[in-house]
Amino acid sequence: MPFVYNVDSRMAAAALENYATHATPNTEIDAAFWKPGATCTMNLLNLRGQGKGAGLTALSGIALRLKIYPTTAAAGGSAITPKAVDDRHTRAAVSVCAAAATAAGNVTAGTGTLAQAGGISFGASGPGGWVAENPDSMITIEGGAARSLDLFSSSPTASLNYEWFSRIQE
Repeated sequence: MPFVYNVDSRMAAAALENYATHATPNTEIDAAFWKPGATCTMNLLNLRGQGKGAGLTALSGIALRLKIYPTTAAAGGSAITPKAVDDRHTRAAVSVCAAAATAAGNVTAGTGTLAQAGGISFGASGPGGWVAENPDSMITIEGGAARSLDLFSSSPTASLNYEWFSRIQE
């Protein structure tokens, strides 16, 4: 039986109230990562985002891109302890997750040619998201793999605020 966990930007040890896209338009920031533990395959079930723009004078959007570092995993950031969706089970997650702890980001890049795995987009003050249509559509990284699934943010407008939410399955 699989176990499902919440992982979101507000769960980081040094959680920011708002994550922001780069101060230079159309420049990506590695905002977070998920990587499997040694013994369990990690599946991304969903990813949701919420723009937190207030008093904006122009329409704009935020893109959150999912990419896999294929050779070595990302590191650093502020640790996130995945929280079981079903409180009846006490099994701790094996997957390792972290998010940037500064507006400019502080996730250390992994290595290898990044492979695009998916993504979402949403308005600067609105919601957006993705949910796997079936088990075969989940983004999967095998247990013990030295790879990570990273979340990159980008926008054509500088420094747009947002939050992100996800669920993983092991």
